[in-house]
Formats: sequence, structure tokens, C-alpha cells
Amino acid sequence: MKNGVTDVSHKRTKNCGRKRIQIDLDHFRSIPLQERKTIRDAANALKVSTSVLSRNLKSGDIRRHSNAIKPFLSEENKKGRLQFCLDMLDKESLPHDPKFHDMQNVIHIDEKWFDLSKKCETYYLLADEEEPHRTCKSKNFVTKVMFLAAVARPRFDGQGNVTFSGKIGIYPFITKEPAKRSSVNRVAGTLETKAMTSVKRDTVRSYLIEKVIRDIRAKWPREDMHKLICIQQDNARTHVDPKDIEFCQAAQQSGFDIQLMCQPPNSPDMNVLDLGFFRALQSLRYKKVAKTIDDLVNAVEETFENYPVEKLNNIFLTLQLCMMETMKVKDSNAYKLPHIGKDGLERRGQLPIQIKCDAGLVNSVYEFLNEV
Repeated sequence: MKNGVTDVSHKRTKNCGRKRIQIDLDHFRSIPLQERKTIRDAANALKVSTSVLSRNLKSGDIRRHSNAIKPFLSEENKKGRLQFCLDMLDKESLPHDPKFHDMQNVIHIDEKWFDLSKKCETYYLLADEEEPHRTCKSKNFVTKVMFLAAVARPRFDGQGNVTFSGKIGIYPFITKEPAKRSSVNRVAGTLETKAMTSVKRDTVRSYLIEKVIRDIRAKWPREDMHKLICIQQDNARTHVDPKDIEFCQAAQQSGFDIQLMCQPPNSPDMNVLDLGFFRALQSLRYKKVAKTIDDLVNAVEETFENYPVEKLNNIFLTLQLCMMETMKVKDSNAYKLPHIGKDGLERRGQLPIQIKCDAGLVNSVYEFLNEV
């Protein structure tokens, strides 16, 4: 004690206290994955406490992994994926300096369901705040609307200003029907918005001709209107055949040359909408309150229009990186999503337009396809 104050400082200059409990990493590796689904299960298998395993998770010795089921690939699917990747290479860059096409003439389309409400929501409340009470007739039949989205790669000038956003449009599959009976909310005959419960090929064809092609003509850069424009779709049964007569006649009007093309079967990673655009759109849409179908449609359309153009451009680069990884693994879709730090490259003005490939990699893919 000094001047009436107790000195509680210690004189230990090095590490002190109980040593950390180290886990046997080889033992951890040998534990079946079925016994490593939770921290508690893994701790029981290792015969340590959950806090010990949590500290190893924090230090980076172990990591959490969310495993999604990927589509099964047949032999034809594998060859189709590789051939698709080769077709996306810039022909002028072959064979010595291969790089992917800038993809500025490709429009990606796909469908996505948007729910009116989540089955389970998370809120932060005060200790004495009343918990919200949400109800519906059946959790398995939450109101939802299917949308058809169409996006192309954005374009920028030399100063980084957006000259073309790439957002062709997002179109809800809805109908307007008169109310059959009066209620407290509206009188009989008032037009109500109804979600289409079944979307068939004729519906998709009409949306392509009357909405997508219409907006392409209105929004496409004038300097490229006479160049070939490809609309890439997946192989869903409801999608229009690339040689469909009605579509081809509509696509050749007004001086435009628009063609349909299909991505490889069982390959959602070959479409920018499934690579991250829809996931981001869904998350941003849930930030807006929607109580009716009209509210949902407005929320999705507003979210689509406000989505950052730079992020959309980054997804096209991610697509090129996925194609390069596909060529590396060749006969599989088991690869890690590559990261090149696109935000940092953009800040430094070094973001590439086209991803370069190793010439040896491209040659090995050609050899692989010739052998199978």
C-alpha cells in the first residue's frame, strides 16, 4: 500500500496463467463429417469443452463451412461446360494470349421467386417490448411472385461514368383480375393483382417478345445496335427454343440482330443472375416492407433499379473467373469461388475488363476434349 492506495499490479513480464488446451488436429481430421455438424458434436467427439473448440474457431485453426448440394454432371454435361468456356474466349487473343470475351453483347435472363414474407424473421427488441405476432393460413403456401430478370454487362466511359447500366428489366408474372365479390377493402369489379401460379412456354415467349426485346431496343447503346446480341438462358422446359419462329421474327425487326442461346445443362454457375445477383436482390428486397402483391412488385422493381452498377459489373468478372476454374478442374464443378479483390482493384483503377487465361490451360482443355 502506498499513500493509502493498494498496488495491484503484477511483476510478470511474460505470458502467465494456464496454458491453452491444444486440440489434436489429426484426430479432428479423422472424425466423420456427420459428427462435425455443430460445435457441440465436434467437441464431444474430441472430448473437449465447447469453449476450447470455439477458441480454435476464433484463432482460425478450424473454420465453419456451409456445404450446398451442386448439380450432378453427366459426361455430356462436363464436355458441354468445357466447350462453353472455350467458346467464351476471345478468338483474336488465341492462341498465345488467351482471354475471355468482354461479354458486352450477352444478356442473361432467368426466373426467380420472391416471397411476400419470410417463414422466420429475426428482430431486436427491448426487454419489455411486445413480440410481434405474424400469422398465415399455411406456412407452406406463403404468397410469392415469379419474376423474369434480364441484365447485360454495364459500360463505363474513360472517367468511370456509367454510359449503360446493363439493367434491361425485371418483369413480374402477374395478372389483373376483377374482384368477384365486395369486401371491406374494395367493391366487386375492382381490378386485383394476382400472381401467376403456372408459367408455361407461351407465357415466357410473350414476355420475351413484348417486354424483353422491347426494352432491349429502347435501352441498348445506339453505337452497337447493329451488332449481334445474344440472350443467354438456361435449359428449363418452359424456355423458348432458340429457333422459335415467332421469337426469331420479332428479334430481327428494327435493325436489331437478337439471338437466343442456352448455357450448359446443370450449370447455374454459368449465369450471372445465379452467381450472386438474385441472392443480393433477395437480401435487399427484405429490407422493404411488403404487405400486398403490389407492394412486393414495387419493392423488387425498386431494388432492381437501385442495385449498384459496379456490383453487377463485378459479377460478370466472377463469371469469367468461374469459367477459368471450370477449365482447371475439367470434369467437375467442385471448385472454390475465386476472389481477386475486385473492390480494391476498382479503387486503384486496375479492374480488368477481361480475365486472362494461361495458354497451357487452354491447350490442356482442348486435349482433354479430344480424348473423351
